[in-house]
Amino acid sequence: MIRVAIFLAFCLMLSAISLVTARFQTRELFVASERLKSQAHELDTEWRRLQLERAELARNVRIDSLARTELHLIPVTPDRTIYLQEPAPAATASSGGRP
Repeated sequence: MIRVAIFLAFCLMLSAISLVTARFQTRELFVASERLKSQAHELDTEWRRLQLERAELARNVRIDSLARTELHLIPVTPDRTIYLQEPAPAATASSGGRP
């Protein structure tokens, strides 16, 4: 009878220790999960900020402004445009009837 009582007490102690260990691991995992959620939120916020910044940098008005100020480019006008025309191919007898 004493052996059964000692065995049951030992099983009870093992069960209590495993319960404490399981709760401790659960708390650690919960803290890690919350930390990762916070990091995911920060990354999402950073992603949205970068998307807005990219959209701002790609605006046509900004590109036009930089082209005029930093590169000293001027807009194209019809009087400054040079049109090139390809000369018509000359018909020769050596072409052998090819078009």
